[in-house]
Amino acid sequence: MGIPLAPDRSIMTNPPAIFDTAIIGGGLAGLSLAILLSRKGYRIGLFEKETYPFHKVCGEYISMESWDFLNQLGLPLNDWDLPQIEQVTISAPNGSSITEFLPLGGFGISRFKLDAALAGIAKKEGTFLFENTRVTGTAFEKEIFTISTSAGLFRARTVCGCYGKRSNLDVKWNRSFIHSSRKANYVGVKYHVRASFPAKEIALHNFSGGYCGMSKIEEDRYCLCYLTMAKNLKKSGHSIQEMENRILEQNPKLRELFANVEKLYESPLTISQISFAKKTQLVDHVLCVGDAAGTITPLCGNGMSMALHGSKIAAACLDKFFCHIYDRARMEADYQKQWSRTFGRRLRTGRMLQRFFGNPFLSALLLRSLRPFPGIIRSLIRSTHGEKF
Repeated sequence: MGIPLAPDRSIMTNPPAIFDTAIIGGGLAGLSLAILLSRKGYRIGLFEKETYPFHKVCGEYISMESWDFLNQLGLPLNDWDLPQIEQVTISAPNGSSITEFLPLGGFGISRFKLDAALAGIAKKEGTFLFENTRVTGTAFEKEIFTISTSAGLFRARTVCGCYGKRSNLDVKWNRSFIHSSRKANYVGVKYHVRASFPAKEIALHNFSGGYCGMSKIEEDRYCLCYLTMAKNLKKSGHSIQEMENRILEQNPKLRELFANVEKLYESPLTISQISFAKKTQLVDHVLCVGDAAGTITPLCGNGMSMALHGSKIAAACLDKFFCHIYDRARMEADYQKQWSRTFGRRLRTGRMLQRFFGNPFLSALLLRSLRPFPGIIRSLIRSTHGEKF
């Protein structure tokens, strides 16, 4: 058996012979799921390939629908003095733009701060947290999973995949979106910057083949993150700087933005092979949660809330299974049904909007058509977000 790499656990014990749930991935979905289940007394093992704290490619904007839930998990959000974001500005590649209030609003926080804080809570609640541990495979036989990891073999009654947009496991499981992602392959790039920019605003600036978002996070910093089709990087000789100069800065708003920010990273964080194709929420009895279950387009600004809400749905279904209210088949079916009912409309709207964003002609046409109708803009925003949970 492997050894839990969590020396600051409040009670140091060896891992159980069989976990109730093994969680693959320690992002928002995995950590919040671990906290919810550990609080109920279940034996939870969480496997994360990185070591906290660490940065992730993410827009770092969270809808206010998640505020109460994060407080319930134990985060002192009110004490952190986080920037409250109340409006959005969207520009087309030609620089034309619209600004509208966000119906629910949101707040900014870095994943560096947020994930590490949740990891600390998970440990205190009794989660066995295996950092710097990569999961290489799962096998299900006679109602028990065997999980192969870089720290050894583990066993669990249930497994949840919370590993993000894409994993080696997706390839091993031959998930259908892997094949579609080769046709529409995206790259994500992220910086933290200092800037003179409205603290209450999130900006989405289109360019040919992608869009760039910027909003404030803690400690007077801003997150600048953009998504681009991989072909843009290829056309730029695989140079991010060249791509920003030649393609992103064709939008005058982005040209001005890049000229007036101070980048705080020596080099940007990147992620490749991003796909927004439809995914299943169940693979060989593994419950997929967060981006592993379905990735909403970043322009909607709601992926983090979906990951958090998805963990709450999964925790409730797993609790019924452990309490013998549901058998495995019913638990799996109910999770998939609730997930689709909660997030299906958002994903469909996001994929529809994605067709306009990143296209110079269509994005300009959309903004020009929506400008006289702020009510429709607010309705579109609401359709990519949910209620407090």
